[in-house]
Amino acid sequence: MSEQTPDTGSPSIRPLMRSAIYEASNPRLRLANATRSVLQHSATSTASGVNVLAAVELLEQAAALLAVGPHGRSYHASAEGAVGGATHGFASHSPVTGPLNALAGVVDIEITPTEVIATATYGDAYEGPPGCLHGGLIAAIFDEVLGFAQALSGAPGMTGRLEVTYRSPTPLHQPLRIIGRFDEVNGRKIMTTGEIYAGERLCAQATGVFISVKAEKFADLNAVRQTPG
Repeated sequence: MSEQTPDTGSPSIRPLMRSAIYEASNPRLRLANATRSVLQHSATSTASGVNVLAAVELLEQAAALLAVGPHGRSYHASAEGAVGGATHGFASHSPVTGPLNALAGVVDIEITPTEVIATATYGDAYEGPPGCLHGGLIAAIFDEVLGFAQALSGAPGMTGRLEVTYRSPTPLHQPLRIIGRFDEVNGRKIMTTGEIYAGERLCAQATGVFISVKAEKFADLNAVRQTPG
């Protein structure tokens, strides 16, 4: 696969599952990448008021175009962390790692039989303390990466408990390494652990407990989501 990802200050998008939706020519991927770029520039731009208003007019036109026609999507995955490559699947639209979701950050995800390794470099749009990644986003990243890791259990589920310990500031503009691993299963509980590193420095640790969910339950949730009103 060949993909040209714009320099948006957001993590570059590298798909978990290779599929046509991740090709640079996909208009929905181009839309997400362009929106990421706008989000990043809007966080730091010192453009003149005239240029800002001109940008606003273009964005309003774009929003009007996208408002036309039906909306909605359905999930083809059975639980959090499922990695289906469907155009409207969880992985592609996740607000944390989904390449088709402009809010998403990370990606470059490698899955082994025992752990998940993600890498990302975050820009100013994700800032919490000065020069540092927002702590709430750190928790969301752990939820996502541990969610992928718990799927290695063979009976994936949904988050039951997530505990994060912040060890040191997590920097912006530096490559981060996020590790998630599946540890054990205890009944319906799936135990996971993970860390975030900047170089060799430990930035944060997490433990997650996921509750195994039957495919039928997830189908019921999706049916409710698709119900009008």
